[in-house]
Amino acid sequence: MAVVSDIAANYVCPRRVFNGMLARKTSEGRVLAMVFAGCAVTFVGQWPRLARDAHFENTDIYPLLGGALMGWMLIAPLLLYLIAYISHAACILIKARVTAHDARLALFWAFLASSPLMLLYGLTAGFIGPGRALDMVGLVWCGVFLWFWIVNLRVSHGDRK
Repeated sequence: MAVVSDIAANYVCPRRVFNGMLARKTSEGRVLAMVFAGCAVTFVGQWPRLARDAHFENTDIYPLLGGALMGWMLIAPLLLYLIAYISHAACILIKARVTAHDARLALFWAFLASSPLMLLYGLTAGFIGPGRALDMVGLVWCGVFLWFWIVNLRVSHGDRK
């Protein structure tokens, strides 16, 4: 239950939540669980859109669910690890004091903390469909995700204010 309360608190004060994570010395297993939990929530968020697509295309939903499952639970974690590695390399280039573990934690926590908005995105895609509302929810998710990620990297660097 602490993860859910941390996600809610992250929308109020992400700096304080991430400082707490760094102080607890989060293990690599917990970091891995974060990326898989974020991917699982995002996968579940895709169900309404996939159901809509299957209905309008008059196809079976199970191949769509299988493809989304493979994409979100197998491929997306690998891509997120690659992005975390690239962000760590970028931090090294700009001489930021961010360890590889902290770079992974920053990215994966930002992804997990912003995943409730992916549920909203999926609901919007499923019930309303393509259009301005879906674009706005996607834009809000991108903004919140980037905000969390940047704050987390700054806190990892030592900007604890």
